[in-house]
Amino acid sequence: MNASKPLSRSSGSFPSPRAFLASALLVAGCAGGAASFPATAGSLMDVKVVDRSTGHVLETWRHRGRLYVAGSPGNRYAVLLNNRSGGRVLSVLAVDGVNAISGETAAVSQSGYVLSPGQSAEIAGWRKNMDEVAAFYFTSVADSYAGRTGRPENTGVIGVAVYREEVPPQVAAPAPFVAKGADMRTNERASELADAASPASAAPSAASEEGRARGNAKAEADAVGRLAQRQEKKLGTGHGERMTAPTEYTSFRRASSTPSEVITIYYDSRANLMARGIIPDPRYSVRPNPFPGSFVPDPKG
Repeated sequence: MNASKPLSRSSGSFPSPRAFLASALLVAGCAGGAASFPATAGSLMDVKVVDRSTGHVLETWRHRGRLYVAGSPGNRYAVLLNNRSGGRVLSVLAVDGVNAISGETAAVSQSGYVLSPGQSAEIAGWRKNMDEVAAFYFTSVADSYAGRTGRPENTGVIGVAVYREEVPPQVAAPAPFVAKGADMRTNERASELADAASPASAAPSAASEEGRARGNAKAEADAVGRLAQRQEKKLGTGHGERMTAPTEYTSFRRASSTPSEVITIYYDSRANLMARGIIPDPRYSVRPNPFPGSFVPDPKG
């Protein structure tokens, strides 16, 4: 296909990362004993984060229902996708709240990568064109791509929205049944909603509105201050050097308007995750035994 053709969501064309397959399998084979990603994370898609500077799959920690990995500042990394289903799937990848293909503020309805059954793909950076990506690397929020484009609020998270492909029906679907009186009930409901939205339904005084606005402004300012303090220490994903990563367009029709599953992985430095109690501190991982021996030995010296 023509690589210069712009990506079109309306036409149903998406990059198919076939050329990523060999390198993705090679990196996955260099895991070196790191803990496997929990199989319960996704029934359709297996997602791992690979430290490209070491070649190891990052160990995943589960804490209060969320998944975390510890990144090393300065290290390049990649998101390794593996289609575990029996059909093609579309995976919309968002890093720090930004679509990894288009650079848009991420939404599940946007562009993504199409994987065939059993196929793996290593997504190692922000897509710049059909042949290159800008490397992902762990860095400060200020240096992150999201931070440098004025969107630092969602740094520290990787999301993959997975869609099944629509399968054409073998037989014509029956016409939908509309119960008698359905239109009347619809009109009645619309009338109720219109009455509820009318100015006469609830009109707070100007004084109360002004007080509420001042309270909201103060709360927002406090929240922004707390967020700025946290962001000084947390990690984000940078926009690194260009790397060769050819891909091509393929057609794909989503089976539904909502994802079949969404996989979310949070990341931060090991020190931060340990401070938050997500990764156990090795200094306190061994509990003292009150009865370790039998008789009292003589002290040395």
